[in-house]
Amino acid sequence: MVYHKPVLLEESVDGLNIRPDGIYVDTTFGGGGHSKEILKRLGKKGLLIGFDQDNDAKANILNDKRFLFADNNFRFIRNYLRLFGIDKVDGILADLGVSSHHFDTAERGFSFRFDEKLDMRMNQGQRISAATIINQYNEEKLTALFKEYGEIGHGSKLAMEIITARRIKPIETTSELKDLVGKSFGKKAEVALSPQVFQALRIEVNKELKALEELLEASLDVLNPEGRLSVISYHSLEDKMVKNFMKSGKLSGKIEKDFFGNTSSPFELVNRKAIVPTDDEQKENPRSRSAKLRIAELL
Repeated sequence: MVYHKPVLLEESVDGLNIRPDGIYVDTTFGGGGHSKEILKRLGKKGLLIGFDQDNDAKANILNDKRFLFADNNFRFIRNYLRLFGIDKVDGILADLGVSSHHFDTAERGFSFRFDEKLDMRMNQGQRISAATIINQYNEEKLTALFKEYGEIGHGSKLAMEIITARRIKPIETTSELKDLVGKSFGKKAEVALSPQVFQALRIEVNKELKALEELLEASLDVLNPEGRLSVISYHSLEDKMVKNFMKSGKLSGKIEKDFFGNTSSPFELVNRKAIVPTDDEQKENPRSRSAKLRIAELL
């Protein structure tokens, strides 16, 4: 399987401040791009654990004694570290969202550029696909989904079109859904809103924000003091969650104050502002334009 060079590769791995004998986790292994870079910086006693729930990633498992592979979602990081006999780690890297590989593999149904079955499952062993949601969620749930995860304020129009269309026949393909977006909002808006609709479905299918919540909360338990958390996000929902958590140690972003009004957080921010791809990287890979890298160190 062909995977492209990861976005912000050097910057995200630099952010881990790698120690040669340290233990690190690449929570989004994919094509192994980040993992290879981490292993270059590890010594003989270092260790790297890679997580990926996608079967395609197994073809890229690295033949290195310093590498362990966890065939599951990164939300289970605590469980797998215990399974591997590991108490704490020195760094966690997460490159969130969907890789170019997924978007470019037509049959996975992530992109409206191809006429394929509505799928969008990262873990192809799970039962619920995008088609399941489109054909089974009621109007209220679809409207809320498009508003919350797609940031579409008038998603009720699309929800009503979906309900009407599926009474005649199930909606099964990416093209059928894209056509309904055009029917709901007009052909001009179809190009702009289809990515948001597909994003909303993908997040729901894979429970992406819930998995991210669990990973962030687990980081407090599994990172060593001075351990680093390096996270690349691609849309505002993820970035807000990461920013809040790194600022305060809480998903809400609320910073605790003691009796005297002093504030405290379990993290120290390594970069105050998000790191974004250079102009050259954005030209080379247009999909990198929305990427934001945030790094924090556990105190």
